[in-house]
Amino acid sequence: MNDLVSLVNSANYITKEHADRVIVCGSHGGVYCAAKAVYYQVRGVILHDAGFCLDNAGVAVLEYCQPSLLPAAVVDSDTAFIGNVEHTYANGIISACNAEAERLGVTPGMKCADAAELLVAASPKWQPVALVAEYRHEHALEEGWEKIVCIDSASLIQPEDEGRIVVTGSHGGLIGGNPAKAINVPARFAAFNDAGFGFDNAGAGRLEPLDARGIAAVLVAAASARIGDGQSTLFDGVISAVNRRAAEQGFAVGVPLRRALHAWQEKSSS
Repeated sequence: MNDLVSLVNSANYITKEHADRVIVCGSHGGVYCAAKAVYYQVRGVILHDAGFCLDNAGVAVLEYCQPSLLPAAVVDSDTAFIGNVEHTYANGIISACNAEAERLGVTPGMKCADAAELLVAASPKWQPVALVAEYRHEHALEEGWEKIVCIDSASLIQPEDEGRIVVTGSHGGLIGGNPAKAINVPARFAAFNDAGFGFDNAGAGRLEPLDARGIAAVLVAAASARIGDGQSTLFDGVISAVNRRAAEQGFAVGVPLRRALHAWQEKSSS
């Protein structure tokens, strides 16, 4: 591997230390991750397509990076574990790239490792950008009901969220394959984006570890919600997978998440 290529499991780990380096990252290719790459002036970036998602939110990095002549590409989620950059680098196959990456020779069907080597030759002209904010909202589905914690990234969960209903815009994969990172605070319920499920159902990696911890958890279909957008998960998402505890509490595949949570809270309050 070229000395100018760095591997990071999550876009949250991209810092000023990565300036002028090619970053291969286990995160989805959404706007937040793209903005981290441009803000810290990396030389090139490769992320996951996360099943593309609603409104192509999983590949927003491609368009976002182009004005800075920053080459960007995404790997097919069916070829590599999302959240696990070592697997992404070794096994990922490029599914799409922007014009700048294409100019350097990157093409769909290319191995991730080979694409990263080509991006080393990039000469971006970074446009100044602010870091894209990730948001935290709280929504009550009915007046007087418990509020749902709605966060764009699971990293925004707070200690006081213990025992609460948490809906995230994050993918359902395990960061670095570590079950302990399924969620940082023991919520009562958690929802994630399935990121197209991907290689070996990696996009569902959080479900079993959360079940073992007594946390009901579901995924919403990538095609139904914008990844990286917690409110889209809640208001647009359609359940695509559930863990055992969630199934026991009435959550089912094919049901809009908002409707399922409404029915669950209504039953709990009666």
